[in-house]
Amino acid sequence: MIQADLHVHTTYSSDASIHPKIIVDQLYAHPSIKAVAITDHNTVDGCYKVRELASAYPDVLIIPGVEVTTIYGDLIVLGVAELPPEPWTVENVIDFARERGALTIAAHPYRAYGLGDLTKKYDVDAIEVLNGASSPDVNKLAENLAKETGLPGVAGSDAHQINELWTAYTEVQASLDIDEILKAIRKGLVRVASTEKSIHF
Repeated sequence: MIQADLHVHTTYSSDASIHPKIIVDQLYAHPSIKAVAITDHNTVDGCYKVRELASAYPDVLIIPGVEVTTIYGDLIVLGVAELPPEPWTVENVIDFARERGALTIAAHPYRAYGLGDLTKKYDVDAIEVLNGASSPDVNKLAENLAKETGLPGVAGSDAHQINELWTAYTEVQASLDIDEILKAIRKGLVRVASTEKSIHF
């Protein structure tokens, strides 16, 4: 069992202020969360930087990812360190991920830039049911969507600033191995949790 924050932004996202080194240092020092997905907006540059800095620490895992702004809403892709080709339609991003064995997650479906009920139309792998930057009622709608569609529910802090890191995370029945984590999420071997310092719960 591992604990992973599956939605974190770095300074490579134009609206975020978390330096890659801070993420690695905090992950190394954290008592239980040892894996993080770097999901910058429409770029994988931050992911490469964090992975480079984390390479000195064998007990932390950086999951490559990206949060893609599609025309209907944000999609998180986990397991790839490259951008899908444009145009970024939901179908194109999902196809791109599937061809590479990557995972697609409907990010904060009922918040701004979320897919909302449109999520049901698409073949995503999981739904973000606990987002550290979303209100409880919006997260509850996402949780209900996951139940209705039978899809796994995952969590991430959606941190853009340092004090938002690790407020929500996913417990995954896997070891610190990217492929194993992605397989476990697909199978629904996950549980979402939030920390006491989260202001929303």
